Amino acid sequence: MYTIYIIMEELIRKAEEKGINVEDLIIFALSKDDPQEGVKLRLILAERYMTEAEEYLKKGDVVQASEKAYKVAEEIVKALAEKFNLSEYQQAVKEDRWHTYTLASAAIKLSLKLGDWVKNGWNSAYTLHVLGFHEAKLDLDSVKKLLQDVRKMLEEGKKILP
Repeated sequence: MYTIYIIMEELIRKAEEKGINVEDLIIFALSKDDPQEGVKLRLILAERYMTEAEEYLKKGDVVQASEKAYKVAEEIVKALAEKFNLSEYQQAVKEDRWHTYTLASAAIKLSLKLGDWVKNGWNSAYTLHVLGFHEAKLDLDSVKKLLQDVRKMLEEGKKILP
């Protein structure tokens, strides 16, 4: 049994090296039979990422906190896009992947439908992703402030999602 885990880890590692998001593929597959299942799983992931972001912040690791916060927003946008069956979600299913530009487009459409908390959360998360994670240019106070928008996005999303 141990070797099966090693093989699975190796498959996942190789897929991720090629830019394949294994979580998305699994969620897409599970959603085919039960569309609500994908939405539920994304909400669970978003909550887990928020917990991880907050744990990294407590340790002062703003780079990892920034990336986990981005993942929160990413999962909330994906879940909401699936729930409302947006064209961006349909494109992601067709292509077996999400692109950053389709996430941004979905966030704008969702913001028009649900309120500015979607756009604000997405924009703050994207800033965290680029300036906090990739460029490591944000300090602890900046990350904490931007994380507030992402946290609000999660809390508002939980009111709408199952």
